[in-house]
Amino acid sequence: MTATLQAPPKTHRVVFPFTAIVGQEEMKLALLLNVIDPKIGGVMIMGDRGTGKSTTIRALADLLPEIDVVENDPFNSHPSDPDLMSDSVRQMLEEQGSLPISHKKVIMVDLPLGATEDRVCGTIDIEKALSEGVKAFEPGLLAKANRGILYVDEVNLLDDHLVDVLLDSAASGWNTVEREGISIRHPARFVLVGSGNPEEGELRPQLLDRFGMHAEIHTVKEPNLRVQIVEQRSEFDGDPQQFCETYQTQQDDLQNSLVQAQNLLPSVNIDYDLRVKISEVCSELDVDGLRGDIVTNRASKALAAFEGRTEVTVDDIRRTMVLCLRHRLRKDPLETIDSGYKVEKAFNRVFGIETEE
Repeated sequence: MTATLQAPPKTHRVVFPFTAIVGQEEMKLALLLNVIDPKIGGVMIMGDRGTGKSTTIRALADLLPEIDVVENDPFNSHPSDPDLMSDSVRQMLEEQGSLPISHKKVIMVDLPLGATEDRVCGTIDIEKALSEGVKAFEPGLLAKANRGILYVDEVNLLDDHLVDVLLDSAASGWNTVEREGISIRHPARFVLVGSGNPEEGELRPQLLDRFGMHAEIHTVKEPNLRVQIVEQRSEFDGDPQQFCETYQTQQDDLQNSLVQAQNLLPSVNIDYDLRVKISEVCSELDVDGLRGDIVTNRASKALAAFEGRTEVTVDDIRRTMVLCLRHRLRKDPLETIDSGYKVEKAFNRVFGIETEE
């Protein structure tokens, strides 16, 4: 008698649980706030090799709840929000009055370093367009990433032109492809997450400024924590299924918190005086443009929503401001002071918080 192999209970690849990740609170907070409000504009994660950047981002995508999408649509169009619908879906809705809906896990798209612009943005089949008179569009990675997460590892090694394209799409929420007089556009609203190692070169300041938040992560120095991380990883590798089940309740609780925060976000209010003080800090730090003010307002609102409140507090601003501003300060090559420290100092001065020297 031959033994039959049984299929594993879960068909998709098991991912390390987000709630099991030890430390790196700054990175985790920045990612969660961007999930609550994608308009914050993404996260740039800079840090040492082997600090769990990719693991954390994959864990986040796995944590997110399923979304409603229009069935068989390559752009993951939203069934009711016209801003997140492709033109063909909008046309179908006008003609038929209803759309077939299915559920889908939030997609995380990994952008390979050698990707071409056609692969990222999509291409138009000119031959088909000329011979059959139809707009034949081959969707790219931006189409796939709509309403999901687009992850670019080693973003500082990516071609500057491609980074520009990604940041433009992330900011506008649309991707437009034009070729030989034919133009096609589709929704491309995603959380852009870039990661890199500072040793391999910095990102140009004007590109860095376009990321909503900037998290710096360092190798854990505490020996006890390091041992805990190593043990966890061994446990996960030994029996991923069992390890994930241990954290399932925490995962479900965090998922519910994110959904509630997204629903609460529109009713969160930030007092006028606090908004003025945010702008005062940005002005004092000589931050170019108004992106810093806008992102800090959004991030502090998202944090209040995450904690179930409808009023932003000074503490919300304190916890998000360094993440929103540290990469927007002008760099003095001879300066040794960390930019995060400068932001904190300006914050304390403007908000009248006493600091111990």
